[in-house]
Amino acid sequence: MNIYVGNLSLDVTEDQLRQEFTVFGEVVAVTIMNDKYIGSGQPRGYGFVEMASKSRGEAAITSLKGKKLRELVIDVVEALPLSDKRGIEPLRVSTNNQFNRKVRQRRYQTS
Repeated sequence: MNIYVGNLSLDVTEDQLRQEFTVFGEVVAVTIMNDKYIGSGQPRGYGFVEMASKSRGEAAITSLKGKKLRELVIDVVEALPLSDKRGIEPLRVSTNNQFNRKVRQRRYQTS
């Protein structure tokens, strides 16, 4: 089970986050997201914890939701799976929609 952990302090390490979740069961992986792509490596304030068991993951979510970690209350929810966009049709906009036909006009004040 993949778990999203948000509102992390910038000082929290992956080992500290792993310790919080290990109490509930086996932790497969911990990743704290950072700005490695722009070169700073600065933590982004959120991460993901992957647990081996769904039931243990749900117990961790229930217990850790609203807990303070390094002076910040963390957000803990089940992470959404990554989508595979190859099988999704593009969004189609209806041309008969009345909202598409409205034109917004600017009002000018005259003195």
